[in-house]
Amino acid sequence: MRGVLSATQMGFYAEQIVPHLIAFAMRTPELAAYRQRVVPAARGRVLEIGIGSGLNLPLYGPGVTEIIGLDPSAKLIAMAAKHSVASSKPVSFLRSSAEAIPLDAGSVDAVVTTWTMCSIPHASAALAETRRVLKPGGELLFVEHGRAPEPKVARWQDRLDPIWRPVAGGCHLNRPIAEMISKAGYGFLDLRTGYAGRPYAFKFMYEGAARAV
Repeated sequence: MRGVLSATQMGFYAEQIVPHLIAFAMRTPELAAYRQRVVPAARGRVLEIGIGSGLNLPLYGPGVTEIIGLDPSAKLIAMAAKHSVASSKPVSFLRSSAEAIPLDAGSVDAVVTTWTMCSIPHASAALAETRRVLKPGGELLFVEHGRAPEPKVARWQDRLDPIWRPVAGGCHLNRPIAEMISKAGYGFLDLRTGYAGRPYAFKFMYEGAARAV
């Protein structure tokens, strides 16, 4: 094997192992406060990009009428479907890429993303799609990790990214999240940044809300 996984092994790892790693990593207590600040702000018909194992489902407030969970992973959707049984709101699922959302334009009131934009191959296309499906006045609610402002930390992110990405389901450490959202045609209603702890290269967070301008 010479220390290199075959295409078959990589496929098995991506489809069967990575979803469980993601579900485990997203359960860490340090991330809970971010979810609790952002997710309850959603209203109306909500599209959650990268619903994962469904950890956000209990956090949606009474103003939400419907939740649509989108994820490319069948394994993660199956996990989320188990969590959805306890939800008091209608929940449905779309197995799809966020780069081509199978919903009509102007059909949702809010889009929620939590630690998702780091791993979408063409995140700019996904952000353009979120803007397309949002109703006028709809909001993008987000918590993401990405590029740190300090040059020393950012250099470490650039060095580690090629090593980290294959083992973490395509997750990038160094995407400039705020810049990407702004370039997609959004204006920020709220934007907070800062480190969630150490190691700094993995934990510079962006959270807030944005609306199409």
